[in-house]
Formats: sequence, C-alpha cells, structure tokens
Amino acid sequence: MANEIAKYVSIAALLAAVLLRGLLDYRVVLAFAICWGAIVMVRQAALAQKYIWASAFTLIAILFNPVWMVRFPAMFSLWLDVICLTAFAASLLLLKFQPKLSMPSITDRTPGSESL
Repeated sequence: MANEIAKYVSIAALLAAVLLRGLLDYRVVLAFAICWGAIVMVRQAALAQKYIWASAFTLIAILFNPVWMVRFPAMFSLWLDVICLTAFAASLLLLKFQPKLSMPSITDRTPGSESL
C-alpha cells in the first residue's frame, strides 16, 4: 500500500511540475516528493529482483536529491520531469508488488502425513 501511495504522490508532484511550471517555486518540495518516491520504488524493485528498474529509480533519486540540488536548464528540466513522470506511470502498470508467502508451519498437519 505504501508503494502505491508513493507512486501516486510522485506522479501528482510531477504533473504539478509540468503543468504549473511558471506559477510557483516548487523545486524543493518536488525534489523531496520525487526522491522519496524513487527510494520506495528502488526498494520495491530490488525485492522483486527487477534490477533495471532499481537502477533507473536510483538515478531518479540522485537527480532529484533535495540535499544537493542540481539546477538544470528550463527545457532540460521539463523533459526530465516528463521522463520521470513516464517512469512512475509505467511502474504502476509493470512493477507489481507480490508479497512473499509465509513459511509453512512445522506443526501443520498435511494430508497423508504419519504421526510420530
């Protein structure tokens, strides 16, 4: 559930960045939201053993690092926002979290087992 929330928050932040480009100074808040979402996605992709996705979201987390902000030219920044938005949207469709099944208990009776 937290993974889905992180994806939707990141998508909403990137949509606001693309649509409201000239209206407000949003880069710090955007960087926190995108970096947080990318870190959550790196964890999810690593658990699912999708290492290409994990490396892509690691790059996104580095580019949107709120501690060491990197300023990009306006047009490059717009394209970077659109590419990251596409990556998060694609992850909604392609990167599904499948929880691991719990270990079977040694005290469970299995059909056909013999008692000690």
